[in-house]
Amino acid sequence: MVFSKLALLGTFAASATAYSANQRTFAVNHFYGQGPLLTARVDPIVNPGKPAGHVHTIQGGSAFAMTMEDNTALNDSNCTSSIVKNDKSNYWTPSLYFVDPKDPTNITAVPLFYMNVYYFFEATSDKITAFQPGHRMLVGDQTLRTPPPNGGGSVVDYSAGTPQPVQVTCPRASYDAPAYPANSDGLHGVGLPDPISKQSGAGFPDVYCDAFASPMRLDIHFPSCYNPEAGLTNYKTNMDWPTKGNCPKGWVHTPHLFYEVYYNTPLFNGLWTPGEGKQPFVLSNGDPTGYSLHGDFISGWDVETLQQIIDNCDAGDIGMDHCPGLIGGLNDPSTSCNIKSPIDEVVDGSMSLLPGGVPVGKWGGGNGGGNGTGVVHPASSVAASATSATASETSSETASASNEASSATGWASNGAPSATASESNGASPVAASETDVASTALPAATSALASFDIVYTAPPAAPPVATSTVIVSAGEIVYQTIIVTADQPAPTSPGVSRVKKDGAAWKRKDRRHAHRHEMKE
Repeated sequence: MVFSKLALLGTFAASATAYSANQRTFAVNHFYGQGPLLTARVDPIVNPGKPAGHVHTIQGGSAFAMTMEDNTALNDSNCTSSIVKNDKSNYWTPSLYFVDPKDPTNITAVPLFYMNVYYFFEATSDKITAFQPGHRMLVGDQTLRTPPPNGGGSVVDYSAGTPQPVQVTCPRASYDAPAYPANSDGLHGVGLPDPISKQSGAGFPDVYCDAFASPMRLDIHFPSCYNPEAGLTNYKTNMDWPTKGNCPKGWVHTPHLFYEVYYNTPLFNGLWTPGEGKQPFVLSNGDPTGYSLHGDFISGWDVETLQQIIDNCDAGDIGMDHCPGLIGGLNDPSTSCNIKSPIDEVVDGSMSLLPGGVPVGKWGGGNGGGNGTGVVHPASSVAASATSATASETSSETASASNEASSATGWASNGAPSATASESNGASPVAASETDVASTALPAATSALASFDIVYTAPPAAPPVATSTVIVSAGEIVYQTIIVTADQPAPTSPGVSRVKKDGAAWKRKDRRHAHRHEMKE
């Protein structure tokens, strides 16, 4: 089955419709605050008690640390970057870096744009059951450097073939030319195309991902069948995929998680030439192909809250925060939940090597290990800028309205800056301070704009093409509202209008973005 949806205009009430044998329901878990919870070489699933081989971008509960017990996330988190208070789970993926095609020793961290986690409650005759605290999952192969044998499509049910859980999606202003060439073999600088979608495939594309408010997106699906005999922590064997929507007898059907991880890749437009087989982005494990994309999850849900969402909420894109009768309430989106890294090293800004000394691989070079020498470049001795000087100059000229907004507010920056990281307990929450914001090299104008609601509006276009809008509140993007049509062009230099806050109760805007999910089931 192909599941497609476009962002809708306006708001709608979340229904209290439970999943059934013939109806999928879902709700999106949104995140808030200044950047992710943490960006660091930490992975308590694969590398417990020691630094991980490569950097991850982490969201969720503040108890995230090198070592975590089953109840650590739920019981020890003082805050969470999830908008839903009772979700202290942790969600993480490899971070993304830009390698200068003209100088491979000039490497720059790509800022996180935003992340969504979809909770799909699939059509099934099984009972869908909430994750238990400490439930661990890992999907994807961090050593993979060769294209999947079954092509670039997404498969999440055995009835549709061999599961293919990870993709890269490249939303574009125009699909006159697809993001992936139809004849690509996946070995020469560009991945394999999805047989259905013009914007998706396995591995990285070799074009600019330039749709408004939708830059390059890393897509990760998790299996939804849990084997209780394997146990919560046996991440290698405790999960499998359903068949025709159902799990094997004796297994537990859990929510189907789907990560959307957007990175601010348009900041680097103009620094590389598309179509030459030399796309410049690499995962933090040194993979330039994107085939090794993977994701991790540790549940820190209050079980009653998640079960209530499963049984009663079909909020869709509008988000879990609109689920009826949500237990525990919501976090204040004007605040931020970030923690300090337990490793004193540069992971953001510019660097000459990937963190941990991970080498950058090559296309067609065979599978790799994804780990480096473990070398640490201390943040205390190496200056980390938010972007390279060249990228800053280019982004000021070429960034779209959404990129300008994220640069102006720091919303797309990578959490607590590594320049201030120290050897500390990774679970220690730190509020985003003025010093933190300044250290991410935000424009000086940020402080002057903090008391305004800023509305960036794309220039008027002739019908039937609509305009696009990004809402910024008190110097921080929270959600984006976009009016779209299928043939919407990329915005050019946006107009800027400022609206003084009137002191009335602040109303959170709903994030909308135009994109298409395509999953074979």
